[in-house]
Amino acid sequence: MKQTFMRPAIAMLELIFALVVMGIALMSAPMLISVATQSTTVALQQEGLNEASSRVGMILTYPWDENDINESCIPPVLTVTNGDSELDMNVTTARRVGVPLMTNSRTFKCGNNILAATLAKDGKDDIDDFNDGTDGPISLTLVSDSSGSASDGVDYIEQDTVTISTTITYGTDSANYNSNSISFTTGPAAAASTNIKTITVVLTSTNSADELKDKQITFNAFSCNIGGIEYVSREL
Repeated sequence: MKQTFMRPAIAMLELIFALVVMGIALMSAPMLISVATQSTTVALQQEGLNEASSRVGMILTYPWDENDINESCIPPVLTVTNGDSELDMNVTTARRVGVPLMTNSRTFKCGNNILAATLAKDGKDDIDDFNDGTDGPISLTLVSDSSGSASDGVDYIEQDTVTISTTITYGTDSANYNSNSISFTTGPAAAASTNIKTITVVLTSTNSADELKDKQITFNAFSCNIGGIEYVSREL
C-alpha cells in the first residue's frame, strides 16, 4: 500500500495575501510618521500657549500699581495724569461718580491723595515688574528629563527656539462714560499715567520648520485703576 505524506507549505494564495498586507503597511508608514510628527508639533505649540496664557493670568493677580501696596488701608484708587476727566476724583466725596458714599471701597483716599507711579521694573511686586524692558524676553527651553538639561542629544522640534516677551504700557481710557453704553478701543497711550494698563504677551518661535516658521501669537489683557474692596464681617 502506497502512503502519501503531506508536508506543511505556504500556499500561493497565502503568500500573495501576506505580500499585499506588507505592501499596505509600508505604504501607510510615511502617513503615520507624518501624523505623529504633526501631533508632537501641536503638543509643543499647546505647551507654549499654556505657558503664555498662564503668564497673563499670573500678571493679573498682582497689584495694579506699586502705590496700591499699602497694608495700613484698603488699596486706593490712584490719581493719574493723563486719564479721562470723567474718571477723576470728586473732591467732596474722594470717590468717583457712582461709587456709594457708605462704602470705604474704591476710594481715592488712603491718608493722602496718591499719584500712580511711572512704569518701572523696580521689584516692588506690581504689574510693571513683568515688563521685559532691557532684560529681554524669557526664553523657554524644552527639556527631556528632570535634570533640566536641553543638550542631551534629544532633538525636540522647538528646543531652544521659543521666547515669551511681555510688555506693560498705559492704555487710552477715553470714552463717554455718561452714555448708557460705553464703547472704546484701548491702545497705547503716552508715557503719562492713565487708568488702564495694557498687558501684551507675545509667543514667538524662531524654528525654521514649515509647521512653526514665522509663528507669533499675541495675548492681550488689561488691568484697571479701581482700587481695592473692603470685606465686611458680621458679629454673632
